[in-house]
Formats: sequence, C-alpha cells, structure tokens
Amino acid sequence: MAAITTTLVVGATGATGKHVVLQLLQRKQHVKAVVRSKQRLLDSLDEIAPNASTEFSSSLEIQEASLLDLSDDDLMELTSQCDATVSCLGHNISIQGMFGHPRRLVTDATKRLYNAIEANQSKEAEPKKAKFILMGTVAVPNPNGEDDKRTFGERFAQFLLRYMLPPHRDNEKAAAYIQGKTDNPNLEWTVVRPTELTDGSASKYEMFSKPIDPLFGGDRSVTRANVAQSMVDMLLTKSLWDEWKFKMPTVYDDLN
Repeated sequence: MAAITTTLVVGATGATGKHVVLQLLQRKQHVKAVVRSKQRLLDSLDEIAPNASTEFSSSLEIQEASLLDLSDDDLMELTSQCDATVSCLGHNISIQGMFGHPRRLVTDATKRLYNAIEANQSKEAEPKKAKFILMGTVAVPNPNGEDDKRTFGERFAQFLLRYMLPPHRDNEKAAAYIQGKTDNPNLEWTVVRPTELTDGSASKYEMFSKPIDPLFGGDRSVTRANVAQSMVDMLLTKSLWDEWKFKMPTVYDDLN
C-alpha cells in the first residue's frame, strides 16, 4: 500500500482533473483542490462515483478561488506540505475561452506554482522532495527534439495552431518552461501528453516516450480516466515515477 501523500490538483473540475481527484481519494490519499466552485467539484465527483463527496470528505480540502488571482504568499501556503502538484488546467472550449483572457493561463499557473514550491523549499533546512505533473497534449512537441519528425503537413498544422490558437501556444510554452527546469534535484516533473481524449472508465493504458500515431486521423485514443490513472500511478509508484520523471510521455488506451 502506498504511503499517504497530499497532492494539490488544479483544474480539478475539468474533464480529466475530476478523475485525478477521485482516483487519488479512492487510493487513500489526501487532496487539495483550488476551484471556482466547490459544489461543482463535489457534484462532478458524485457523477463518477455516487456519494464520493461524502465518503471522502475528510481527505479532500477545497479552496474556492481563481488560481491566478491568488498572491504569491497564498500559493506558497497552498503548496506547503504538499508532496505533489498536478495541473490539469486548460482553456474552455468557447470563443471567450479560446481567444479571451487569460491567454497564458497554463503557462502562468505553471510558473507561479513551480516558483511557490521552490520558495517553500528554500526556507527548509532539508528541502522535502516534491513532484509536479503538467497535463499537455500529444500535439505539443517535446522541446528537446526527441519526438520523431512530423510530416510536412503535420508541422504546418502545428505552426497554424501555434499562431492562430492561443490555448495551443499556451500549452507549448508551459511545456517548454517545465522542460527547462532541471537544476533542482528536490523538484521533479513530468509532462503527460495524452492522445485524442474520450470519455469512459479507467482500464489498461500504455505510455510511450513520444507520439506513436499521426497528429490527425490516427486510430488511437485514450479515456480521460486513463490519463488520470497514468498520473496517479506515477505519483504513487516509485518505479514508474523514476521511469518518466523529467520526460514527456504520451498516453494511449491499451488495445490488448
């Protein structure tokens, strides 16, 4: 049985974030969540698993706030005593969500949370190790160039996404920021890149070091519950974490 940990989840009311929260709770872990609506999170947990909000209430701490409105001191307090932080933040699929503000939601949140964790560590005589998981997409290329070269058409599509779709550019910049953070041995990270997301229950999944299917028109997909499961498994299984830390794995449903 895994040791009891405390994980901060941001983007907890999102389609994947709610699965991360629930799966951590089901595995006897403590969870902190920052959400605009506490009731929305509780309702979303109950939709997945009836009575989950009541069953796990003692292990779930919810703060109602807009993350980027919190001060640096607030973020330090929020991340203090946390063993891990999981960001499932994303932009709403609407005109305002895609083209309105904040356009750098994921990047700014990632930077500020990372800085808060490091600020807490700087005050500790013996800094406690922490983990950071950022959820991206398979369309975000690994900044270190280790992905296989995309076709010309795919690279052109990525170019268009980068300059015409602010959320995609935001995800790329957040991944690039995290990818450059390798100088702190007490703060380890991974960027999880799921392929096409679908709804469905958790089952078997596969992880790879790079994309294994075309950017468009591939026959692979992954349930949001499986993406959550991959992140929770990494957090709670040392061998998995050691395998994927400081990397950008892609996640797919297992076809077998």
